[in-house]
Amino acid sequence: MLKKKIIFIVGPTGIGKSAVAISLAKKIKAEIISTDSMQVYRKMDLITSKVNEAQRRGIKHHLLSIIKPTLEYNVARYRRDALLICNKLFKQGKIPLFAGGTGLYYSVIIDGLFAAAPEDKVIRAELYKQAALKTSRYLYKKLARVDRMAAKKIHPNDTKRIVRALEVYLKTGNPISSLQKQRKGLGPEYKIEIFGLNCGRQALYKKIEMRVEKMFSLGLIDEVKRLLKHKLSKTAACAIGIRELRGYFDGEYPLDHAKRLIQRNSRHYAKRQLTWFRKVKRIQWIKIKHKETPQGIAERIWKKLF
Repeated sequence: MLKKKIIFIVGPTGIGKSAVAISLAKKIKAEIISTDSMQVYRKMDLITSKVNEAQRRGIKHHLLSIIKPTLEYNVARYRRDALLICNKLFKQGKIPLFAGGTGLYYSVIIDGLFAAAPEDKVIRAELYKQAALKTSRYLYKKLARVDRMAAKKIHPNDTKRIVRALEVYLKTGNPISSLQKQRKGLGPEYKIEIFGLNCGRQALYKKIEMRVEKMFSLGLIDEVKRLLKHKLSKTAACAIGIRELRGYFDGEYPLDHAKRLIQRNSRHYAKRQLTWFRKVKRIQWIKIKHKETPQGIAERIWKKLF
């Protein structure tokens, strides 16, 4: 009996994952499931570089624009929703093609979730208070003392994940890293193929800078103004561009500086993504050639698949 095939396309922001996934989906009778933690939010189209209807070229996409940006959406809900879609696609004789750059979303699909302690609002509120008063790096140092393995996988500025790791430790007395080893992912009945897209650093940075320029030309300022009229969820508020443009709106610096901040922070995010994905040994890396089209890249992946 042939194993059910699940395909992943991962890589840094700005590399062109969506376009490649669309081209590949047309060749292999697949539908695309987003693995982007920001693209689940409605009305955050430009700031997350979400593919529009025209760009999708008739390929069905899942888990895009499914929730208001004022609400939280977590990895447990993502895994549940994504696996339900996978099962539906299998019944239709289609291949689930995951595409995106959120490493945690990718991880919970392949490796599963761990049985962690339930949320403790008192502990969590105190940790967020400490982060506000003393910065996330203060909490990061505390985490490194009690769970060195978890600290190695979390960026010092990632307040949300730092707080969660400390919350689990304070609630259970066990490091979150040890609990994560107990989780179960997709079973042996699935054939998992993971492709990582990358290119030279300067070429990637140029792609990122050009994408940010395009975001502004399409109306990013107006989109963020509309978003900031509401109390965004903690996750949605972390989208690159929100904080940077808020500073411009508040008169802290000119627009050109806000744009440079978005470009810089996008580059830093891409670097963190690559660091995370390079630790995953099962990824088959695709080095994008100069001026190579998404169709050409999809063709190379297709040859590896079949």
